[in-house]
Parts: sequence; C-alpha cells; structure tokens
Amino acid sequence: MDYDSIGQAMDGICGLYERKLKEINPSLRNLSYDIADLYNFMDGLTDLSALVFEHSMNAYLPYDRQWIKQKAFQHLKKLASGGGR
Repeated sequence: MDYDSIGQAMDGICGLYERKLKEINPSLRNLSYDIADLYNFMDGLTDLSALVFEHSMNAYLPYDRQWIKQKAFQHLKKLASGGGR
C-alpha cells in the first residue's frame, strides 16, 4: 500500500485493524480497542515494514515493525489530544 504521509499510513494500518474487528464482530456498532490490541494485530502480520522517502537523500529509507508501532502510538496520541488527521 502507498500513502502520501506517515500519518496517512498509520490511519491505513488502523483501518486494516478496524476492518478486521468488524469482520470478527459484525453486530457491534461501535468498535473500541487499545494500543496493545493494535500492537498484537501488527505482530500477527507476516510482513510489516515501511519505506519512507527522505527528500534530503532522494531515497527511500526502510523502517521496521517497532518503528511503525512507535509512529502509530504517536499518531493515535495526537488524534486523542485533538490533533486531528
């Protein structure tokens, strides 16, 4: 999947997890989960990595699962504090 920003990528990962939750619990109207649930979902994915374009180097830099978890946490924390999308 391609995204224009790290924030959009984190929204995409959360969206994947939320679709999975809806698939498992189709009768629930409101979904809720905590960061540990999202981390467990990420850990269950076979391959999870990110290539982020670094303009100063004109190259894509690879990042691992831990980096993605850290960015997801920061992104959700920002959303929860009213930082918006």
